Amino acid sequence: MPALRVYPQQSPLKGEIMAPGDKSISHRAVMLAGLSEGESHVRRWLPAGDTQATLQAMRAMGVEIAVEQAAQGRTAQAWDLRIVGRGLHGLQAPAGRLDCRNAGTCLRLLAGIMVGQRFESVLDGSEQLRKRPMRRIVEPLRAMGAQIEDDEGHAPLCISPAALQGVTYRMPVASAQVKSALLLAGLYAQGETRVWQPGPARDHTERMLQAMGVSVTVDGDWISLQPRHAGQPLQPLNLVVPGDISSAAFVLVAAAIVPHSQVVIQNVGLNETRTGLLALLRTMGADFIVGNRHMSGGEPVGDLTATFGELHSVEAGGDVVVRAIDELPIWAVAASQAAGDSVLRDAAELRVKEVDRIGRLVGELRRMGLPVTECQDGFVVEGTARPRGAEVDSFGDHRLGMALAVAGLVADSPTTIVGGDCVADSFPGFEETMQKLGARMEWVS
Repeated sequence: MPALRVYPQQSPLKGEIMAPGDKSISHRAVMLAGLSEGESHVRRWLPAGDTQATLQAMRAMGVEIAVEQAAQGRTAQAWDLRIVGRGLHGLQAPAGRLDCRNAGTCLRLLAGIMVGQRFESVLDGSEQLRKRPMRRIVEPLRAMGAQIEDDEGHAPLCISPAALQGVTYRMPVASAQVKSALLLAGLYAQGETRVWQPGPARDHTERMLQAMGVSVTVDGDWISLQPRHAGQPLQPLNLVVPGDISSAAFVLVAAAIVPHSQVVIQNVGLNETRTGLLALLRTMGADFIVGNRHMSGGEPVGDLTATFGELHSVEAGGDVVVRAIDELPIWAVAASQAAGDSVLRDAAELRVKEVDRIGRLVGELRRMGLPVTECQDGFVVEGTARPRGAEVDSFGDHRLGMALAVAGLVADSPTTIVGGDCVADSFPGFEETMQKLGARMEWVS
């Protein structure tokens, strides 16, 4: 298993990069383009491990997807896709199980599509994915009439054809994946589908559906979708995928903690449901600016310029946690270099990600000598301690692996991340991107 070795940074990080394409948008673009009628063009699509699971699943159901261009460029890989949609009712029964690999987004969103099909299907994935909770989507989908068998609330999900009815559902916890599964199922339901969210959750599905001609309305915390009728196809997409702020976060924090660094990250998605980390870093005194703001494919984007600066502690909880949920591992690294004690609460959702991100993150940071204390719904980080170089483990979690790599940049000796190749699940070319900014990273056996 390849390991990623990171050496202490002796010089500033400098340069301009493009963040890899947004993973959440890349998943949704392939699914919805496959359900449209006509030819969609999706540029700067992210060819990561998770998103390729979605691409292969749609191909397995007869959707024609061609890679028009595969570009490495100066940073991560990007693909330009041509997708010929089969329409809402044109998917074909797959020859076998649909393999979602490690991707929870792939499985949960596909479930919303598959409950509306006229054939049976099975959604499955890795052992890691089989441990993640699925009852949160299964139960509301069943309330719509979906026929789903699960393994005690986990994958595999066995789905049979059923007539769906619109539902009014109040989510107990804000979740973009639950909301999206219900909205996608609502495309096949009789009657209106209404979802209430108790706080902010990323809204990429709503934006994309609206761009494709679906009647989706947002009224406060309520999202309502009107079903598609005969003769109302989804319009094809013409989309440039913005850079993923969840991936840009690792570069942003690296620049903030490596002395005298200055890095520009171009074309980053700035959807307000995803900018919790920026709010936290701004409160901590981080020195960054946002320029070149514009809209791309219905999403706000801009360029982030990050500069090294002194950080101070902060307490994080409430809505900002939902808006920064995927960035909290790298936020912990930033907090370790901030003056004072930083506290994270209201983040129990981290325990049911690819791994228990609270327990694993705290354990590995402590192996690097950082004083971090685990709590049930978060952790406490005592700041300004310099990490010790150590051998640490990603446990197959891409965000944990990259957070540990950034911590290694300010350690006192080399750090080796076992299983570091998992970073390709969301950030293919991570080490090459960091090398181009001046970081010393290499693969070792």
